[in-house]
Amino acid sequence: MHTWKTKIKIDLKFDSKTELSHNSMGIYFEYIQESSVVVHFKPLNEQFNMNLNVGSKGVLLNFERDLIDEDDIEYSLDVMSLFNKYPKFQIKDVKKVEQVKKLIELLKEEYYSDTVSYIMLKTLLKVLLLHLIRYQNNELLPQDIQQKRVFQFLELMEINFLNETSAEFYANKLGISTKRLNQVLQDKLSLTAKQIIQQRQITEAKRKLIKSEITTKELAFELGFESISSFSRFFKKNVGVSPTVFKSQQHS
Repeated sequence: MHTWKTKIKIDLKFDSKTELSHNSMGIYFEYIQESSVVVHFKPLNEQFNMNLNVGSKGVLLNFERDLIDEDDIEYSLDVMSLFNKYPKFQIKDVKKVEQVKKLIELLKEEYYSDTVSYIMLKTLLKVLLLHLIRYQNNELLPQDIQQKRVFQFLELMEINFLNETSAEFYANKLGISTKRLNQVLQDKLSLTAKQIIQQRQITEAKRKLIKSEITTKELAFELGFESISSFSRFFKKNVGVSPTVFKSQQHS
């Protein structure tokens, strides 16, 4: 509970620079009118692709990726798809708009409550995201071919990153060269395939160190490192402390 404020943040006005960390995702619900909401998405490692009027009304929601990684893989993939299919979509159906606004209000009430519950916040967020997944799947919108490749890469990585960490593997799966894959990823996410895979390894390592009793040796093996020392160096370079110190800090 003492760390929930580092996991999710709600703002009542839009600020493109607002984020929790490089590993956070964002949604801005722009209230156009009573019967319409435009939903803008900020995937991992990206910025909001939008221009708003100064007087725009809405709610900005940012949350850490590990909030979805704590659940099953199917849900995680659905959320990644939600964020990477389209930069935005508009909800015009009155009942859907009412449902989304109701869930946002419940999230806001819990977030600003003196007796806020991390489990309740996470549950309300999940319900909201599941509704957005359902609504977006009903939208027939044009999809940029390169954006589609980004999503396909992220989906493949989510399934295979524990066993496959080379960019060549994912490029072959997508039917393009490794050079082309990195060009697409750098254009859309400003990162190479290797950098994105390493980010995912760090997220998974943190999750396992916090949520389980796994040893550093077991974790290094699970993530495909040849030795404990190489994994420890990799973790410290990216996090700032060793896996052992990180785990002790989380449980202190």
